[in-house]
Parts: sequence; structure tokens; C-alpha cells
Amino acid sequence: MPVQVIDGAPETLLPSHLQKVDLKYLQWGCDQANKYFQGTVILSYPLTKLVNGTEFFKIVLQESENSCSKTSTINVLFFGRLADDCGKVVHQGDTMVVAGFNVAKSPSANEDDRHCCHLEVSEDAGSAVYIYTKPSTVTASETASMPVAPKYTYTPLNHLKGGTIVNLYGAVKFFKPPYVSKGTDYCSVVTIVDQSNVKLTCTLFNGNLDALPKIYKIGDIVRFHRIKIREYNKQMQGITGIGFASLTFDGTVGAPIVPRTSSKSYSFTEEEQKTIEELRTWAASNLSVCGPTAKLSGIQPMLFFDLTCQLVGKAEVDGSSFLLKVWDGTKCPHPSWKVLVEESDLEGDKVLIHRLRNLIVDILVYDNHVKLAKSLKVGSFLRIYSLHTKQASAENQPDVSYVEFHLHGGTCYGRGIRVLPENNPDVKELKAFMDSVNLTESQNVESMSSMELDGIFGNLSLFGRYKIHMDLLDQKTIFTYSSISQQKFVMQMDVCHNAWQEVPDGDDFDLILRDCAASAPNPEVHNSLWYDCEVWDTENQGQRKIAVHFVKHDELLQEPEDTLIMVQGGTLKEIRKLSRRFKCIIPVRSTKEDLELLDLSAPFLLQGKIWHYGCKQCSNQKTIQSLSSLAEEEPSWEPTEIARVLGIEPLQYVFVMKFTLDDGTGALDAYLFDYEKFFQIPASEVLTSSLLQEKMEMIMNILCPSGTKLDDLPWLECFIRSYNVKDGMEQQVCYQIFDTMVAEDVI
Repeated sequence: MPVQVIDGAPETLLPSHLQKVDLKYLQWGCDQANKYFQGTVILSYPLTKLVNGTEFFKIVLQESENSCSKTSTINVLFFGRLADDCGKVVHQGDTMVVAGFNVAKSPSANEDDRHCCHLEVSEDAGSAVYIYTKPSTVTASETASMPVAPKYTYTPLNHLKGGTIVNLYGAVKFFKPPYVSKGTDYCSVVTIVDQSNVKLTCTLFNGNLDALPKIYKIGDIVRFHRIKIREYNKQMQGITGIGFASLTFDGTVGAPIVPRTSSKSYSFTEEEQKTIEELRTWAASNLSVCGPTAKLSGIQPMLFFDLTCQLVGKAEVDGSSFLLKVWDGTKCPHPSWKVLVEESDLEGDKVLIHRLRNLIVDILVYDNHVKLAKSLKVGSFLRIYSLHTKQASAENQPDVSYVEFHLHGGTCYGRGIRVLPENNPDVKELKAFMDSVNLTESQNVESMSSMELDGIFGNLSLFGRYKIHMDLLDQKTIFTYSSISQQKFVMQMDVCHNAWQEVPDGDDFDLILRDCAASAPNPEVHNSLWYDCEVWDTENQGQRKIAVHFVKHDELLQEPEDTLIMVQGGTLKEIRKLSRRFKCIIPVRSTKEDLELLDLSAPFLLQGKIWHYGCKQCSNQKTIQSLSSLAEEEPSWEPTEIARVLGIEPLQYVFVMKFTLDDGTGALDAYLFDYEKFFQIPASEVLTSSLLQEKMEMIMNILCPSGTKLDDLPWLECFIRSYNVKDGMEQQVCYQIFDTMVAEDVI
């Protein structure tokens, strides 16, 4: 019988004339008629048919005696009836003996790191196959006619050898939630230990996020099948290979043993259940299974912790950061920031967000976590790892502090986000607690821990059409705003002097505004023939007065979206709120005689999210009355026209980049200072357009792809000129890209 399934030890019932051959002596072209090869089945492929209709079955055998050698595995190909018979009874973990085989060169040896030859097994070649299983109550003939349960051998971590493919169990000592690697795959890193006290760090890749181990916390138990072991710097490492599969189990002693996996077919025996229970007990005594988890009610500034929470809202802030609004049913004991975003950009139930406003905290996630954050579904339950709380001071009250929540970029310390299923024990406990929370009581707390922007400038009616009614600001309310203008590749440039001019960030600009607000508006300049003014007092802010001057056309006020306003005494957050309603804003202050512009350290004009600055050196400022000439015309309030009548030489937004170019003979750094020609994208517009930001990212991925060798990188044809830079007594030659643009087919 060509295929025999035998209960007993290997070599039982083998013909006496057969001689065992090791892989290291296996050569193509040698006579193998009286030889046999023995190994463990570590991988099997589905039974299929060749083009000519012949049955075909492929497995991978690992030589146990020489498993530490560089190549200890070999492909075995079955044809015809042997393929059909073996495909029905062979499982991973079986010990197999193959006799009377042919040896041929393996076309995939360079790709799969297996033996340079493969074995071909068929009845025509006189082959025989012996499959050894553990003793059972059924006969060999019965076993041959029915499938047998898969049996796996698990290797303790202190018995691992480089160059092998093994099955193993371990308790999680450290892990990084899946993140996007430099290529297209997701990557997860996990360090496991077992009772041998040996640890193994595994780097796992897969294009399917769900195929990676579903690890939620330290102490979870994992089962890895067909993981490749390699030795690096005298330490063993685990990496994914063909056929890798995993199961994950809750590491809590006494918890139900339910595997987490996306696979629809897997085996799990009573013996393995015992293995998990033993690992749980050992880990509970030998691992710090309780990670740095915390409730919002227990957080302190300058803390790194893991947070289990529910997502109730999300919004894009800019290209490198994303907002998550979460709650866990408890109240943060410290005032917490609120990130200012457009209401239309916020995804989530606005009514629910308002009801939970005193329990919600805003978390900004950055860089490599943004892609995953965008994909999260509102309402899902999350575990956010290595979340950072940072203490900051209120904008105009240094003695008042609040807490910011950040998930920084990178994966250090296991930083990342995991979506938890609703059947997770921690989620069940969290949902039960949330259901018990008295939302009415939380809303009536007088000492509010977080700022409410709802209603600030929300009810804006007009005097005639422009009489202002604004909700008065509470100084206890704090927020931050990450503007896209802070992107590193966009800067303001003084084009007159071809030199850089430093411009203030939001905090510096707000200080300038608050200095101006220290002096009350002059009522003598509140109204004019070409503008109307409205003044109001703020509460709890030392009776600070804010004046808004509405510029008219033909003595008539325009629609808000067409109107230029001049604001005196407002803070940055107030001006930003107004910029959502009005087309342009000019910050001003009042003198005894008139209104005047602020120092050009501050922007002279705000248009939505774009701030326009002027050159201090080459501007020849005129009085604010110069704007009246534009008001007499049909004003479009274009920034260039406003700058012209005010005598301001505007700065321009430019792309600033450094490219390292290599033509094979050497490398040099070439700088790019470009407004819109190189990318054919205006630098100023990329600040406010997510589509242009995506276009920029696409172009940069083409020009500078990640994870490629030097020979695979694209060639760039460009014009370069040199120029001299003097630093003290030293002179340096630099290079600049000019008169070059990205081709249309790239864009």
C-alpha cells in the first residue's frame, strides 16, 4: 500500500533495505531508490489539480535531527493517487517518511529559504509514504479512510534554534499594537516568555490587519504556528513566514479560554487548554500583568498610561494630527483642553457629545497613528496605549493650569491604539459602568473641568443687520488649536530681501493681542463714515472691552461672508471664531486720533485659516484710513489689494525642502525654495486644503519612496545652481533647485 498511517514510533514497519538520508547529503542526480527521508510536516497546501488533470499535493518537511542547520526544510511534491491519499490524512505535526522519491532542483529555493532541491513522490516512481501518529483506538486502515485530528508539537522557548520553523506558546511580556510599516503591510512586535524564563521577540507582518495577533494587554497568552526562528546578535528572533497563524487568549487566571482569531478554521485540544492554564498561573506570579492602566478620574499631569474608553467623536485637525473625543464614564479631576475644530468637520452625535461634554476629553494623535485614527468608528471601544498627559498654563492666567492629552508619534513603549470587541471583559465592565453614570448630575457641576466652545460667538446677530450679541467668555475655559500653517515644509518668506523673517506662532500672536487689549478702545474712533462699530464688555476678565469695526460699502453693510472687520481687544480664540463668519479680519488698536495696525510682527490680515504677514524692512505703512478708498469701490477684499493700500509688502508662503541627490558618483544636498512652480501647488493653499495635502503626500511618496534601495529610487532631472553662505569666518557652498517642475504625469 503506497500510503500507510501507523500508530507507533518512526521506522516501525519500514522495509529493511531502506537507508535513511539526511538533507545535507541529498543531491540532485543521485540514485535514491533505496533511500528514505524522515521529517515533521510543518506546512501543507490545499489539494489541487494540474492543468492536465493530475492530482497535486505539496507539503514542507522539517528534518528534526539537523533542525539547527541553515537549511532544515524541504518541499515535497505528491502526484496522482498519492497526492489524493496524502491530502486526506496529512496534518501539520505528523512525522512522515518518504521512500523511493525523485530529487529535482527547487525553483523556489531562493524565495522560501528551503533546500535547493525538492522531492517528487508518485506511484510511477515506486514511492511509498509512511505517516506516524500517536497510538489510538482505531486501526491503521480505518485511519487511512478518515481524517485525523491535527496534532502539533510545541517547542519551549529555551529549545529554539536558528533556521527552524516551530510552533510555540508564550505569555506576552511586551507588545506594540499593529501599525503601518514602511511598506504596505501592518507590523506588530511582541515579546513572549514561558516557564523557562527565556524571552523571544517576534516581528510580525501581514497585509491584513486582522491576521495579526489580537493582543490587548500584557499577560495575554499567544499561540504561534509556523513561526520562523532566526539568530541575530546571539539572540533568537521570531518572524512571520508562509503559513503563519496565531491564537490569542486572555491571560487572566480563571477567565474563559476563548481564542481571539480572524481564522474560521483552527484546532484546539484539551491538552492545549491545560497549557494555557499553566501559563496563566505562571505569568500571574512572574509578570507584571497589570499594565499602567488608569481611569480619567485618576489621571495626573505628566503621566503615561493606558486608557480604555469609548470614542464619541473625531475630526481631522491637520495633516499630521487627528482629534479623538473619548470618555470612560469618570470625570477628569483637572481642567482639560478642548481642541478647536470646525463643527462641520466633527464626526459624531452632536447631541450626545453635548450631553457628555463634562466627561469627554480631547486626545490629539499624531503622525503614524493618524491613519488608524481616521478609520476608527464612532461608538467603538478603544484601548489607547502610552497616552501622555501634559500640564499647560492658561493663556492669560499663568497660575491656572490644565491638562492636555497626547498620543505621540512612533511606537516606543508600545504606543498605539487597539479597537476592543464588545465581548471583551473590560468592555463589558466599562459599558455596565457607563450605563450607571448619572449624566444629569455631571452636567450640573459648577466647577467645570473643560472648556465649552458651544455658544461662544454662536448667537451672532447684527446691528441693523450687524448688532452683535456674543456669549461672554469664561476665563476658566481653555483650548488649543493646531494649525496646518505649522507644517514644516511651508514657511513665510520675505521675497524682497530673499531672506527669512521669523513670524510668531499662535501663542506669541495671542500675547501681542492681549498686550493691545490691556488698553481700552478709544470711543472717539468707534464709528466712521466707512465703518460701524460695536463694543461689549467681557465677564470675569477685568471688564475687558472688545470692539469690532464693520467696514461698509456705499455706506451699507455687506453680507458677513463678504465683510472685512477690524477687531480691537480680542484674544486669539475670539478672532478665530469670528474668522469663521467674516471674510477678512484686521487686528487693530486705537490711538487718540485713529485706529492703527499692530506691529508687523503680527499678521496684518487673517483670512480663514491663512494668516498674512508683512515685511518689516520694505513695508511703508499707511494709515488705516487708506482702506476707505477700497470701501468706496466694489470691494472684493483681496489680500494683495489690502496690502497695497496699506503700504505693506506681503510675505509669501513657500515650500522649503532639502533633497539629497545621488548620481552614482557622489551625493549632494540641494535646497528647494518654491512658491508653486515645482509642485504646481500654491504653498499658501496647501495649508487649508486636505486634497492638496494628499496630492503633496502622493508626489513626495513618488519622489522619495520609503523602504527601497538606492538603485530602485527614481531619477530626478533638475536645474541646480550653487551659492555661497558665510558663517562667521567660514564660507560654505550650497546648492539650490530652480526652474524645475514635477511632470504632469506624476501629478
